Amino acid sequence: MDDLPTLARRHLDQAKEDPHGRSAHLFLHSGPLRQSVIALVSGTALDEHNAPPAASLQVLHGHVRLTTRDRQQDLIAGQVQCLPPERQGLTAVQDSVVLLTAVTATTGCPTPGDSRDTGG
Repeated sequence: MDDLPTLARRHLDQAKEDPHGRSAHLFLHSGPLRQSVIALVSGTALDEHNAPPAASLQVLHGHVRLTTRDRQQDLIAGQVQCLPPERQGLTAVQDSVVLLTAVTATTGCPTPGDSRDTGG
């Protein structure tokens, strides 16, 4: 079992020592499910990139700005946001650590509104 506060502190310390101002660690990998801790020093960005089919971002420490084609959204410690399946970037407004939860494949999984979706 991983301890998120410990991982967050460790990777923020590593990000402060890294010339690019970031540190990341994939700590859970089960089938299509991935969870990673990503630490960024203030002003550091993850440039625009493709998003997985399903993902969420939880801010464990600090303040980040999520940017998509149409909007920007600020998130602070304690907040969690579902990530749209579109290109996006992330910038640390303050020294920050986030938990990225991603599902990398959805084959055979119904999506909301799908006729195979039997929930609700």
